[in-house]
Amino acid sequence: MADAKVIPFGDEPRTRRARPRSKDAVSSAAAASTGAKGKRPPGRKGGPLAPVPEQPAGPGGAVGVGAAETVAPEEPKAGPGSGGGWDRRIAGGLAFLRRRLTGDYEVDEFGYDEELTDKVLMSTIRPLYEKYFRVEVKGIENIPSEGGALIVANHSGTLPLDGLMLQAAVHDSHPAGRNLRLLAADLVFMLPVVNELARKAGHTLACAEDAEELLRRGEVVGVMPEGFKGIGKPFGERYKLQRFGRGGFVSTALRAGAPIVPCSIVGAEEIYPMIGNARTLARVLGIPYFPITPTFPWLGPLGAVPLPTKWTIQFGEPIPTEGYPAEAAEDPMLMFNLTDQVREQIQHTLYKLLVQRRSVFF
Repeated sequence: MADAKVIPFGDEPRTRRARPRSKDAVSSAAAASTGAKGKRPPGRKGGPLAPVPEQPAGPGGAVGVGAAETVAPEEPKAGPGSGGGWDRRIAGGLAFLRRRLTGDYEVDEFGYDEELTDKVLMSTIRPLYEKYFRVEVKGIENIPSEGGALIVANHSGTLPLDGLMLQAAVHDSHPAGRNLRLLAADLVFMLPVVNELARKAGHTLACAEDAEELLRRGEVVGVMPEGFKGIGKPFGERYKLQRFGRGGFVSTALRAGAPIVPCSIVGAEEIYPMIGNARTLARVLGIPYFPITPTFPWLGPLGAVPLPTKWTIQFGEPIPTEGYPAEAAEDPMLMFNLTDQVREQIQHTLYKLLVQRRSVFF
């Protein structure tokens, strides 16, 4: 397979996804192209058009249009049984494969492949997002439409499915179609296959330098400060936030002047109820914990299927950081206060969502 072109991050504007034309727009364009003689279809530019000679009526009384007026070819409408929609999908898929094979696609300096993420990765996790966990998103308007922003969320669930659902929530729900660049732990980039997929999806190493660079480039960055302490906590401590580290994410946001958006995720805690931890086995395998749940490892691979809980993801009001002086990022007391403010806002929202929740599964 040919190598992709590596485009320096931020040197070119990101291409927006084209919006599909509605049926009304296609009908209007067709009517304009077969309208009265000498009239210009709406939106056309240029000088006056020459009169269009009338053509003899064909079978059924249809009147042809002369070659004096050139109209851009339109996509055929998919009528009943025509299969036009499938034709376009197949053509698009073949074009995608051709670009993959020839290397005619772009990745940024972090390895992010926007086309692969949009067309393949998001399509893969979307059924889980929409049908299985039935994720409800609230407060998406609190993520700015442009410029950098740091989303800080709670972490739970034994396996990091909450990060993928958070990425899908931003990707599919934000009106500006923004992409979330998650900061991931070192372990993610040590695993074969997972490492490559994480890079392609826009994830990067959870270090201050990468996070600050992305924020300065105007990206939406996601971080889960609880780390393995949050995702691997026992079921009895569900929805109780663990320590948020030393507040490094606050320092990064202050340096970049990016707002901090607290995010609360309800539903992930119950997908794998962790009732035990085989620490000895975890040390042998070199992983932070080895979970024991009511179904795993007793049911083998079947025990790895998550429970179909109902999720809610709520984005809180952003906390601005651009008003602080440059030296604020080095003030430990300020970082402690802002970290505590973010943590308390997430915890309070978690409790509120839990009170409002009717059931774990509905």
